[in-house]
Amino acid sequence: MPAKDSKRSLGALPLLYPEPVLLVATYDGAGKANVMTAAWGGICCSEPLSLMVAVRPERWTHDALLERKAFTVGIASESMLAAADFVGIVSGRRYDKIAAAGLTAEKAEKVNAPFIAECPVILECSLEQSIRLGVHSMMIGRIEDVKADEDCLDAEGRPDPAKVAPLIFDAGTRGYYGIGKRLGDAFSVGKALMQGL
Repeated sequence: MPAKDSKRSLGALPLLYPEPVLLVATYDGAGKANVMTAAWGGICCSEPLSLMVAVRPERWTHDALLERKAFTVGIASESMLAAADFVGIVSGRRYDKIAAAGLTAEKAEKVNAPFIAECPVILECSLEQSIRLGVHSMMIGRIEDVKADEDCLDAEGRPDPAKVAPLIFDAGTRGYYGIGKRLGDAFSVGKALMQGL
């Protein structure tokens, strides 16, 4: 692969591709279901199987996560674009965002948290740690279970990204995108470069 001629410095920016659009759901102090959108999150450990979402302390969800020690993460699909954006810009402190967005909260099976039924994939998590880093808290949750809609599964019973159609956020352009086509098999396509080692 030929090297590019030059790269332009853009400064320190929150650019990492792709950034998932995650719907983080909890019960608040009064036991009411609430949800927020997070784009800064992902798998952070394989044993114990854990994920991390970054939440600002002033968000209504922040204290609920610390108090309840349980949350769900829903993978927002392309069909949920407007609802996912809405629950990220309106506070649950003042509004019933779930009802206003036309979403449905259901009780998770493995943890004491709601999940958004319209999300094709749900990760049920118990809060293991909260680490304050600057203006965010890194909420680290152990993944207790994953639920997926039947119509999003492949022949082997695994979520198929093409059927899930997850939303992707780009902090650089402040835009939403979908995923592209499958390009190859992981832990396989690179083996051709191993010849001669």
